[in-house]
Amino acid sequence: MSSNHPATSPVLLYDGACGFCAESVQLVLRHDRAGTLRFAALDSDFGRAVRGRHPELAGVDSVVLLLPAEQAPNGERVLTRSAAALAVADYLGGAWRTARLARLVPRSLRDRVYDFVARHRHRLRPGGPQCVVSTPEQRDRFLS
Repeated sequence: MSSNHPATSPVLLYDGACGFCAESVQLVLRHDRAGTLRFAALDSDFGRAVRGRHPELAGVDSVVLLLPAEQAPNGERVLTRSAAALAVADYLGGAWRTARLARLVPRSLRDRVYDFVARHRHRLRPGGPQCVVSTPEQRDRFLS
């Protein structure tokens, strides 16, 4: 998939230099029953193209969920921080959907908790940049 064209399935953008983020991607891969979610590092060509199409992402250092035009009523849409995390939990389904209860908490408070974890994410999983190890079947779900 070209980095200049919108995605046709949801894409989770993550910090490719963060061990905690790489572990989070692994967790999503392990629990992804549908197998349609795709992944790209924020600093990949695809990630930079998304940020170029969405100026509201300037300076965002967060997980970003890109919803393609057919899944967003007004065209391609991006979710960040706690909204993105909750949407991924919805996507995973099953017991992960219990995370919906977090929507009872005001978004500003959810995002403060998200920001706290994000600020400390490099300490939660020490080490330098981490490679996401995927199976051969999963490799085509990673965009560069």
